[in-house]
Amino acid sequence: MRHELLTVPGTGVKMEIYLTDNRAVEPERERPLVLIFPGGAYAWRSDREAEPVALRLLALGIQAAVVRYSVAPARYPRALEEAADAVAYARANAAAWLCDPHRIAVLGFSAGGHAAAHIGLKWHQMPQGAACRPDAMILAYPVITAGPHTHAESIRNLLGDADAQLKEEVSLEKLVREDTPPVFLWHTREDASVPVENSLLLADALCRKGIPFELHVWQHGGHGLSLASDQVYPEGDGNIRPECQAWIEMAARWLRDL
Repeated sequence: MRHELLTVPGTGVKMEIYLTDNRAVEPERERPLVLIFPGGAYAWRSDREAEPVALRLLALGIQAAVVRYSVAPARYPRALEEAADAVAYARANAAAWLCDPHRIAVLGFSAGGHAAAHIGLKWHQMPQGAACRPDAMILAYPVITAGPHTHAESIRNLLGDADAQLKEEVSLEKLVREDTPPVFLWHTREDASVPVENSLLLADALCRKGIPFELHVWQHGGHGLSLASDQVYPEGDGNIRPECQAWIEMAARWLRDL
């Protein structure tokens, strides 16, 4: 396995790559690549949504990289610019990373889901153009809206004291276009931090624009589940939810089928 911490040219965002070496199996194999954006309310980045997820993806035959995007006191559009650099840099290095340049996905958790989805929805406004367009988005209990069902802390950390017009710019359900990449969404009905309406609002917008998507909502489970297993929570913790653990295998199958 190749494991490195890299600095991406441009914004200087850090990426930690986790790559499988194909030589023992099939030297020319190109695997999908997933860029992981951990959550943390745009105030910090959760460790349980970083390396453990990357290692699980490797076990499923998918290359992975954790994007250490900027959080408060950095403000919008800093994280968006870094996401654009990260996707474009990954695509430019696809051959060296043994990954398929046409199967580069973003995976975001909570506020990281907002950062990941933001580049999937605004890639056409970035200087890198199509080079920074993800081929797919996997969003886990994502922050989507700055409207009535928002996670106020995430939007406050993202925008600071910005006016209402900027809130419109970061309400992602309003940004869906016909060229939006396919989306895999999952959430829990009991999420008391980021309401499930965030995923439902995005799914409705995707449906109206004819964008392929898959949505899974489990009844039980709180916020920040990550893998929902004892790999990220101590034994006996209530955030170990066997019914939710299947999401990553489901997302991997979905990504391979694109």
